[in-house]
Parts: sequence; structure tokens; C-alpha cells
Amino acid sequence: MSHVSPDGLAAASRPLLKARRIGIETSQEFVVYMHRDCQVCRAEGFEALARVQVRVGDRSIVATLNVVDPGLLSVGEAGLSNSAWRALGLRSGDAVTVTHAPALDSMSPVRAKIYGHRLEDADLRRIVADIAAGHYPDTHIAAFLAACAGGRMDVQETIGLTRAMVDAGEVIDWGRDVVADKHCVGGLPGNRTTPIVVAIVTAAGLTMPKTSSRAITSPAGTADVMETLTTVALDVPAMRRVVEREGGCFVWGGALSLSPADDMLIRVERPLDLDSDAQLVASVLSKKIAAGATHAVIDVPVGPTAKVRTEADFRCLESMLVQVAAVFDLRLKVMRTVGTQPVGHGIGPALEAHDVLAVLRGAPGAPADLRERALALAGALLEFCQPSLAGRGRAEATRLLDSGAAWSRFQAICEAQGGLREPPVAPWRHVVAAEAEGRVQAIDSRLLARVAKLAGAPASPAAGLELHVRLGDVVRIGQPLITVHADAPGELAYALQYLDGHPLVDLADETVAGAVA
Repeated sequence: MSHVSPDGLAAASRPLLKARRIGIETSQEFVVYMHRDCQVCRAEGFEALARVQVRVGDRSIVATLNVVDPGLLSVGEAGLSNSAWRALGLRSGDAVTVTHAPALDSMSPVRAKIYGHRLEDADLRRIVADIAAGHYPDTHIAAFLAACAGGRMDVQETIGLTRAMVDAGEVIDWGRDVVADKHCVGGLPGNRTTPIVVAIVTAAGLTMPKTSSRAITSPAGTADVMETLTTVALDVPAMRRVVEREGGCFVWGGALSLSPADDMLIRVERPLDLDSDAQLVASVLSKKIAAGATHAVIDVPVGPTAKVRTEADFRCLESMLVQVAAVFDLRLKVMRTVGTQPVGHGIGPALEAHDVLAVLRGAPGAPADLRERALALAGALLEFCQPSLAGRGRAEATRLLDSGAAWSRFQAICEAQGGLREPPVAPWRHVVAAEAEGRVQAIDSRLLARVAKLAGAPASPAAGLELHVRLGDVVRIGQPLITVHADAPGELAYALQYLDGHPLVDLADETVAGAVA
């Protein structure tokens, strides 16, 4: 005798709606669209923005309901966003049931946190599990992020958040005593040292399976840059094959099941331009731990317009990183670097990729500052992972770069991931020239990052800007300050319009300020 659960009987008795893929991209948020006169909408009392459960067979998701006027859908159809369609594995003609979503109990501790209460480990596990499962709409994720921002999470809560983020996904074990990693906390445009460091460190014989994020508040993340050069959306088996073959990889973390809640949090952080210390620490370390790292170097640029602005801010972040990493037996070296101006020539995915290639190839005109920063970080990581190199890491990193060994390894990794290609070049460009003479006294990294984003970066990989001046340069009238790159004339005009209200020249003292600080 077969048995059917009450839930199964209820689901079987509910009316079916024909699923329809309507081609709307909603990133990782699941959305379902229904006709306002749909019988299910009326029977269930659904209203716009209600949270509903969509089920087909034994698969289900929690989605946000959008109610549409006649014309887009028939009353017997349920339109699914691209992400919802993929998550359910639907095919044309499939039928779904739509019901009220289960109660979201984990929001109770989020509300408590908003009013100043601490989050216990069990609270954080429930919250992160629900986020990773797609149960939180963007509004709820934003509430959680805001409740934890501004120093509202202590070290113990940060440890709990890190553990919850690791536990929500897969953890890779490479079966090796030393697995290297490196990360920059961000806030410094063009600081694309990671691809160079991976090439050097793997050329030295170390294992470095590098997972990276896309841009959060910047015009480019390492994954965005590397995607202009090779395939980065690898799953774990493909990642393993590349690492076993070449010692390292360049993989977008969002394509993996490693700390899956992190990418959902990042997606909401991006438009909010919000990146709290606790969330930053949990994000960085959970990915390192999940990726199987044993040793990691963390690059923290400090400067007046960087993400970390003061020595006190750096010490606070350093302390939190070290304390949390120690709990998970992750050996960590935090490096304070200069963050007073952008690194390299380009800001934007393809422009930064051109800089990376120039350094690896030893090309004339390759940005010296990007080369020097990469060598310093690679040298520190070599010494950290191979104590026998104490005091000689920088020299060994330089040898591997100058000999072409790092460039050869970089090419090999990219070929193993699907092939190496040249980054694109934007068809629309405009040079912004100095209108006065003077000496560059300050460069506002945030302003330049804003211009690059308005030009279309990172969504348009070739968009961004080139910076032609550095701190201390003497600039003459008519000399190029920046060149804005865009894929469309409208985006170029948008960026230039912003520049009109934010002049690059400080006329008060006739000093050129690469961007007014």
C-alpha cells in the first residue's frame, strides 16, 4: 500500500499552471509572473511582491511574484525569470504549482539584530542557509547586510558568519600540506595583481587554486578581468582537472558551490555600495577556507580614497582577519600596501587585462607599479609557503617573471581552462585633457572608479578608462589626463557628462589633481 503525505495530497489537488520562459534576466533572484486574473492568484489571495513557492515534481524554489496586466501572459500561465527557469530545470510545456511560501523564521533574528541584539551561531546558520537556498528576496538580504554594517558585528559573530557561509556549501580538500591563496580587499582601481601572482607562484611549483569574485563596488573584479582572457565559469570537477594539471586556476567563485551565500550577498552589496568589515572578513575567509587554502596573503591598500582609509582602520581589519582565520587553522599574512592612487594604466576589465598581459610578457611600457606590487606579494607568498626562501622570495619571484616562466605557466593555465584570447578594445574613446598647468597632488580613486562604471564597466568588458598621469607629475595645458573607453556612444556621453560636474583640474591653486581629492 502506497502512502502520500498531506503536503503531497495538497500539492496534487492544486491547479497546475503552464510554465513559460519569458526571457527576463533577474540575476540570482527568482521571479514568477502571473496574470492578475489568474485563478491561482485569486484563490490564494496573492498580491504583487508576495513570496511564493513554485514546484515541479520534486523540485521547488521560493520566488517573488510579479502580477502583470493582460497581454503578456494568459490566465493559465506562470512566467518564469531566466534564473527561476534554470533552477527548476523546466522544459517547454511543463506545468507548475504555485503556493504560498513557507514562513521565513530566520528573519526574526535579523529583525532583532536591527534593534541591537547579537546574532548567535545558530541564528547565523539559519540565516545563511536560507540565503543560500534562495529563500531571501533582495529586500531581506539588504536588511541583513545593513543590520551587520557599521561595526555592528563583533569578532565572535564574524566567526559565526564565516562558519555558516563555509557550511552552506562544499569544501575542497586538495590532499596537500600547503595550498596557497592571495586576496586584495579592494578599493584601489587597477590593482590586478592576482593573475600575475598566481602565474609566479605556480611556476615556483606551489599549488594555488584561485577563486575570485566579480566586482562589488569597483569597475572590475579579478573574475571580470580574467573572463576577457579565458573561461572562468568552471565547476569543481573542471577546476580540479586544471589544478592537477597546471598547479593553479582562475575561477569565478559564483560558478562553484563554495560559500554559495557569499555571491548572493555580493549581488545585493553591489547596488548598495555597501561592504562592512565583518561581511568583508567572512566573505574573504569563507572562500579561502572552502577552496582548501592553508596559507593566504591578504593585500590591504590604505589611502585617503581607498576602501581602508586610515592606519586605525587597517589595524582593526587586520586584527579581525587574523583572529577569525586562526579559528579555522588558516595561516594568514596581512600586508599593508600604499593605496594613494590607482595601479597600472587601465581601469575596467579589458583595460586591466591588457596591463596584466604587458607585465607577464615583459612588454615595453608595461605598468611598473603593477609589476612591483605583484612581485612584492608573490615574494611574500613564496616565503610564507616555503620558509626555506626566507629573505629571498622577492628575488625568486623576479627571476620567475623575467625568465618567462610565469608567462608560460599563465598561458598553460588559460589553455587548460579553454584557451587564451586577447581582451577586447572599445570602439568609442575620448581623451580628457588638462585645462591648466600644475603638479598632480592627489588622485581620487573613487571618482575615477565612478567614471569607469558610468562608461559601462564591468558589464561592458572593454569599457573603463586609462589614466595617463601619476602623483607628482607636472602637467601642461592640453596634456591627456585620462582616456574614457566605452562600447556605445551613449555610455561615453554619460561618463563625460559626469566629468563636466567633477572637473579634473583644481583651478583654485592651478594644480592638476588627477581627480580632485
